[in-house]
Amino acid sequence: MVTPNPLMSNYTTYVFNNLGTYINPDGSSDITGDEYYSMTGNTDLILANLGLPNGYRPTDVYSLWYNTGRQYGGYGIDDRTQFRVFTSFSADIKNHAVQVGFEFEQRTERGYNVSSLGLWSRMRQLANFHLSQLDLNNPTQVDYGTYDAYYYERYVDTTQQRWFDHQMREALGMNPYGNEWLDVDSYTPDFYSLDMFSADDLLLDGNNMVSYFGYDHTGKRTAGNNSFDDFFTAKDGNQNFTRSIAAFRPIYMAGYIQDKFDFKDIKFNVGVRIDRFDANQPVLKNKYLFYEAKTVAEVNNFTHPENMGDDYIVYVDDASALTQVVGYMNNGTWYDANGNEIADPQVIAQQTTTGRITPYLVDPNETQVTSKAFKDYEPQLMFMPRIAFAFPISEEANFFAHYDVLTQRPTSGYRLDPLQYYYIENRVGSFNNNPDLKPQRTTDYELGFTQTLNERKNAAITLSAFYREMRNLIQVVAVNYAYPVNYLTYGNIDFGTVKGFTVAYDLRRTGGVQLTASYTLQFADGTGSGATEAASLISNGQPNLRTTVPLDFDQRHALVCNVDYRFGSGSNYNGPVWTKKNGKEVKWLENVGANMVIRTGSGTPYTAQSNVTPEAQFGVAKRAILDGSVNGSRLPWQVRADLRVDKNIDLSWGSAENKKAANLNIYLQVLNVLNTRNVLNVYRYTGNANDDGYLYAAQTQALIGAQNSEQSFRDLYSVKINNPSNYSIPRRIRLGVMLDF
Repeated sequence: MVTPNPLMSNYTTYVFNNLGTYINPDGSSDITGDEYYSMTGNTDLILANLGLPNGYRPTDVYSLWYNTGRQYGGYGIDDRTQFRVFTSFSADIKNHAVQVGFEFEQRTERGYNVSSLGLWSRMRQLANFHLSQLDLNNPTQVDYGTYDAYYYERYVDTTQQRWFDHQMREALGMNPYGNEWLDVDSYTPDFYSLDMFSADDLLLDGNNMVSYFGYDHTGKRTAGNNSFDDFFTAKDGNQNFTRSIAAFRPIYMAGYIQDKFDFKDIKFNVGVRIDRFDANQPVLKNKYLFYEAKTVAEVNNFTHPENMGDDYIVYVDDASALTQVVGYMNNGTWYDANGNEIADPQVIAQQTTTGRITPYLVDPNETQVTSKAFKDYEPQLMFMPRIAFAFPISEEANFFAHYDVLTQRPTSGYRLDPLQYYYIENRVGSFNNNPDLKPQRTTDYELGFTQTLNERKNAAITLSAFYREMRNLIQVVAVNYAYPVNYLTYGNIDFGTVKGFTVAYDLRRTGGVQLTASYTLQFADGTGSGATEAASLISNGQPNLRTTVPLDFDQRHALVCNVDYRFGSGSNYNGPVWTKKNGKEVKWLENVGANMVIRTGSGTPYTAQSNVTPEAQFGVAKRAILDGSVNGSRLPWQVRADLRVDKNIDLSWGSAENKKAANLNIYLQVLNVLNTRNVLNVYRYTGNANDDGYLYAAQTQALIGAQNSEQSFRDLYSVKINNPSNYSIPRRIRLGVMLDF
């Protein structure tokens, strides 16, 4: 049989051809590969002898690289479209330059992913699921001569039959409710299709084989805009739940007005921008509740403390046989039965019959999440004023300042995924997206001063100080004491500040030389550098702590120098001249120039660890122990110089009446002229870019010695750990031509 992956097929072919009597129950050795393939119940034998049944991958080489024949384990579709309208208007009204603009944007995002390898295991689970018992009520007597025996057929429990099993039997021309045992592995892949599965077959109580939105569970694009409630209630013609999930359609609108004008020698640039962001999807009414619960206003059979608001959630001792109120909650603030605020809700949980937090449920018998626990996302309206002004202190000095407010829509983890919520009770401590995330906000201030340095006013120095404040940054948070289970999600809880000072020198072209240079001193601190930075701490049960540390991009010192030299042309030419015998001068460096940019900066922070871990391996536990503080160590300084030499050639053609012109630029560019090996990343235990310390640590020698070949492992590990991406790109030389016409 032709196979699309012959390298992978070799593993199992070898087992078929070489096991011999080992695989034959009666000890004979005449079983051929084809006969072995058709036998049932031999998956474990194939695996035990390093063969690969359908859906399995070859083991990895020392967990350093994937083995030969390994195939990708899934298939995915990512479909994104955008409808956008943008308009702007500008007008000069007396000494005012006014700009007005508006934009509307709606994105439509669809996605589909299926674990193609996992489908084989799932098919084995679904087939024959309803045949796990014997039909003990209908025995068949068997006469063995000396004694009687009874044979029992398999009992067909149609209430447990999976739709895949039903469809597979129909495709094989069998009775769809029959009791024949199906061997999934005895049929080739082209026999199967995703249409054989129902949505619940592929979701299987939260152990999802597929994830999708804007597509159905088989990967077909859905038409229209399904309602959120359809996921919980809609069925197809065979009474299977379709579990339809609508495409993600966030809406963004913005309008702005800006005015530039002068007032008594002061130049103003003033404006305001108003953004409206609507995630356009349902969100939980209360992040602590996946089921509807009663509020103080709805519970009249108990007396409540006077300081409890009508919308406070009521917590009781037992969901179905309640006898007393044990506490209250309002937006994450907890109170005991007497209305006293408490820091630890465990006090409330200890008073329940189950030992866990228990809200006063609207329906105590409800066991599945429904759309009743959700509400529509509340659109966010952001006002962003902007003001900048500059005024001369004297003819040689100028003062400037600005104040800006900027917002950014959520960047990740904010799409509603009903699959995460519907199976929440099977996903204790799981991670859920947060569809209720708010935009992030940045407030920026700058104050500066520019002073010319000579009478020609061709050189100036600029001093400026800046401060940036970032709010509502996204970070992983734990939602503890949620009902029915605790979970992890994203929250707008991080913040950060960037402050610093810049000195810049600017020399206008003088004698062919133009120079700009700047030095920046910066301090960037915050509670997190990325949305998942706190994930490991939160997963280990740590609280949502907020401690400021240096951010990943905190570069304390940065220097940039840009030197440009041009020989000029015509009467402005200042280069060497070659005079021919006929007296004609040749300006052979005319329109030739060179530009050098030098950048240097101190290292950015990283977090050191005190224990050695196998960084080159994957699929191996790597629990790092903090050494010092988070981002308490620094990478080395970095230096880079880029050079560009070019020559402009003026071209012209055509008659005097119809003359045409163009410019030809020939250039030589050398990036990283000095071929500097800048370190971009280091291993946290050693602080080195080419060694994580694993091969030489005393505590790892026994593990290394237990490998199939110690020397082979050491050689391969050394190659893997010396990762080129830990260094900057080496010198590159480019020769090019640009034609402008």
